[in-house]
Amino acid sequence: MLTVLWDNDGVLVDSEGLYFQACREALGSVGVGLTLEQFKDISLRRGESVFLLATEQGIAGHDVDELRKRRDQRYTELLTLRCPAIDGARDVVRALHGRVRMGVVTSSRRGHFKAAHAHSGMVPYMDFVLTREDYTRSKPDPEPYRTAMERHGLRPEHCIVVEDSERGLASATAAGVNCIVVLSEWTQGGDFTTAVAVVENIFGVADEVLRKAGRC
Repeated sequence: MLTVLWDNDGVLVDSEGLYFQACREALGSVGVGLTLEQFKDISLRRGESVFLLATEQGIAGHDVDELRKRRDQRYTELLTLRCPAIDGARDVVRALHGRVRMGVVTSSRRGHFKAAHAHSGMVPYMDFVLTREDYTRSKPDPEPYRTAMERHGLRPEHCIVVEDSERGLASATAAGVNCIVVLSEWTQGGDFTTAVAVVENIFGVADEVLRKAGRC
């Protein structure tokens, strides 16, 4: 049976804007600006920490650690207050349930994942969830997807990844797994040439998944 490995932020839940807000507020508290383009480049394309901007301004490591804690607390608050599911995500996940196996492989911390999905209704349809605590090196490193496959006895050719960012695509590709990219306002304009398909919305993901499932 085909296994779909879902990214979370920007694919299942509309959380990227909330993360950007939390990062910008934390950096702004010490006088460091964070533009939208910087966030997209550093976080979504390169998979690095936006707090490198603080380090470049000479802010000490222990102070950066405090900023990160402040960001994480604020992000949890924002997720708890408002974190809508991506339009159609619940319907697609429900429709695929029982026809394919599904898991989530996310760079989010476990607490943030739980807050984001407190009311999403999607987690019961998942066979497993891997969060940032489950591996050492985050995307674009292949470790997250390799860890998911190793833990659950999966082969790359029997999996397909759904991502929305260049760093996520790079992670899946390096792990040897085909990847569908669903475009979002946060990642449009990225280089997705190594994806097996690029779709406009999550309903297009369902079509691609079922097509591949029929060949497995």
